[in-house]
Amino acid sequence: MITSISGLLVSATPLTAVIETGGFGYEVHIPVTTAERLPAPGQQVKLYTLSVYREDSQTLYGFTTDEERDFFRMLVEKVTGIGPKMALSVLSKLSLPTLKGAIAAGDVALLAKCPGIGKKTAERLVIELRDKVNPADLGTVSAPRLEQTPGGPAPVENKIRDAVMALVALGYKAPDADKAVRQAWVALGPTASTEALIKKALG
Repeated sequence: MITSISGLLVSATPLTAVIETGGFGYEVHIPVTTAERLPAPGQQVKLYTLSVYREDSQTLYGFTTDEERDFFRMLVEKVTGIGPKMALSVLSKLSLPTLKGAIAAGDVALLAKCPGIGKKTAERLVIELRDKVNPADLGTVSAPRLEQTPGGPAPVENKIRDAVMALVALGYKAPDADKAVRQAWVALGPTASTEALIKKALG
């Protein structure tokens, strides 16, 4: 089992990255939320990975954090009707804090907005994962390890979640708010305040 890969980022698209290490180039399938946080080609990168084996293929999926990788695995293994491609689509549409929040809150309407996820599949997501999502830990993603603090979610993760909630309160649709804040975080970096993220997201 390949649990992570580190090497030179050769190329990247919104859904794939090619990483060269040990003389081999590995094609890794990634969600858009991971592609947004990749460095420029030619730089070193590390992705947390999950290998999925089929009779006719072997596919490597990669994520910025091990939490995202583990959530991807849970989607594939625990939710009926969700395979790797659909799970990748879900993680491409919404960041992990937003996904966990939607599942914990039973927000079927928001989950159903993910490509390929209809109302019935969204309901299964809530039913099968709600007891596995800890509402006190909804912010577990997106931030570098350096930002984490013992005993609770990272400050950056709190800021991202708070900024998304603020935009939703202003009338943004949740997926749009999530995307805008993700882009603001990438542009401003982990030291940005919640207010700065909101201002940047508002454009």
